[in-house]
Amino acid sequence: MSLGPPGLLIAAPASGSGKTLLTLALLRHLRSRGTRVAAIKVGPDYIDPAFHAAASGRPCFNLDTWAMRPATVGALAARAGANAELLLGEGVMGLFDGAPDGSGSTADLSVATGWPVILVIDSKGMANSAAALLHGFATFRPEVAVVGAIFNRVGSASHGERLSAACAPLGLRLLGALPKDPRLVLPERHLGLVQAGEHPGLDDFLDQAAALVAEHLDIDALVALARPGPAPSGEAASCLPVLGQRIAVARDQAFAFVYEAQLAGWQAAGAALTFFSPLADQAPDLDADAVFLPGGYPELHGARLASATTFLTGLRQAADRGAAIYGECGGYMVLGERLEDGEGESHPMAGLLPLETSFAKPRLTLGYRSLEAIEAGPLGPRGSRFRGHEFHYARTARAGEGAALFRISDSQGRDLGPTGLSRGRVAGSFVHLVDRAG
Repeated sequence: MSLGPPGLLIAAPASGSGKTLLTLALLRHLRSRGTRVAAIKVGPDYIDPAFHAAASGRPCFNLDTWAMRPATVGALAARAGANAELLLGEGVMGLFDGAPDGSGSTADLSVATGWPVILVIDSKGMANSAAALLHGFATFRPEVAVVGAIFNRVGSASHGERLSAACAPLGLRLLGALPKDPRLVLPERHLGLVQAGEHPGLDDFLDQAAALVAEHLDIDALVALARPGPAPSGEAASCLPVLGQRIAVARDQAFAFVYEAQLAGWQAAGAALTFFSPLADQAPDLDADAVFLPGGYPELHGARLASATTFLTGLRQAADRGAAIYGECGGYMVLGERLEDGEGESHPMAGLLPLETSFAKPRLTLGYRSLEAIEAGPLGPRGSRFRGHEFHYARTARAGEGAALFRISDSQGRDLGPTGLSRGRVAGSFVHLVDRAG
């Protein structure tokens, strides 16, 4: 049986260890020396994949063993690696972190694909203790192949030598030590990194990061540790039901949270996609029979969206002509009547759903979700089941009369009650859908 391209997963003991920067630097360096390298991101994340795409020059797909069917994971791994010589994946949180029971972790994806793990260790304030940490991670789940390590935020050459000496007896390939570089810091906001499209000096940043890893890491040894993943048995069905034959997708800095797999699946199913920018006051195409408003940061652009009369009028006209309109998280907020921003200013929105949302008193909602459609609608017949996730600080300030869209439960199966709203062929919720349930 033919195998997929060789792959590696960049993981860490915890978030904040530097795996995003390292992944970006490796992608840019490998690309610059002529390697056909592709990226994947483990778990639910909209922001990092855009940086990966900028670094590699290829679309980045998310792979999520909790939220996706095995066939979807296999098909997307094959699609990400098409015509690539190497697949490089960035892990999520710590190596064994995912849902509360650990499922959906980077370790789980390593087992599912056969891709080995390179562990990034934040060595600030640590020397010989790094050996105990690395030993624990390498042996905690024997079926997870931790094959190498990179020390990050190393204080000096002697510090790096001490780390290497302490860890050498473990028998793992020690690939180098990266010093802390104050120039290589990406700005953040409440949902993670500031988006790649808002980073004016991103190419220069990536080139500097690539130069750093080229100087301090054994890149050839790292690439040699990659192992091929299994080839999928066949192409998986599209992750989500096709909303229409001509789908208008909102795309700009306020509506940027959409998975590449979702769009690619719709196109593979025969749908034609067009894109429009609400922030530029563009309306969905007049011939669109469906409109998708992804999540993003509408709370940062409330006044601008409220004054985008061409966009709002076009959205209402699409509803009047019977187009299916679906909004996730930020898109759901814009389908409502009003949106209150972080300063307490209230802005009128599309008014297609009886909903008012607020960011004035931020409250984190985070977690995997299982969902079941309460009634038939744009996402399929009653009882259609999906998996997805929530990650937002906004809240529902008021929900008027309207049909709830989903019954949801968390990753541990606890009933969270109904969520979302639907009115005719307009629907939405705070949940980001990832895949159909198996």
